[in-house]
Amino acid sequence: MSMAVPRLRVVVDGDACPVKAEIARTVRECGVTALLVSSHAHFLQSEPSVDVVTVDASDQAADLYIANVLKNSDILVTGDYGLAALGLARGAAVLTHRGKEIREGDIEGLLEQRHFSARMRRGGMRTKGPRAFTGEDREKFQQKLTSLLRGMQENSGL
Repeated sequence: MSMAVPRLRVVVDGDACPVKAEIARTVRECGVTALLVSSHAHFLQSEPSVDVVTVDASDQAADLYIANVLKNSDILVTGDYGLAALGLARGAAVLTHRGKEIREGDIEGLLEQRHFSARMRRGGMRTKGPRAFTGEDREKFQQKLTSLLRGMQENSGL
């Protein structure tokens, strides 16, 4: 009896993802698939190697869907640290839109920073948002995603 080799897949928190085109191009080049999850408020179209799942527009619908389908052979692309923590707990690799891999040792500090910033905003303070997204960020993301996928393919014997 042969053991099925897990199929590599990129799972994307698609609502605010600025690198959808880079993901589609990379998964096609690497021979894997992507799953973009988004709410009804964001219309995304399926294309070769990229499936789209549309969930209702409630606050956490996309995150809950992703948390329920995520496997340890997946790469999760998200900027949401709460979802990143769920992905890590499921054994998935986690990558931000800017190409930073989030590891188990990073997540506690990132969640604490998110909580601190939210408390400051609730208290009336203004906090800085993220810096503008650049072409350099796109390039770094695509390079990191390609590297991660190639490494996972080599490790799984694909």
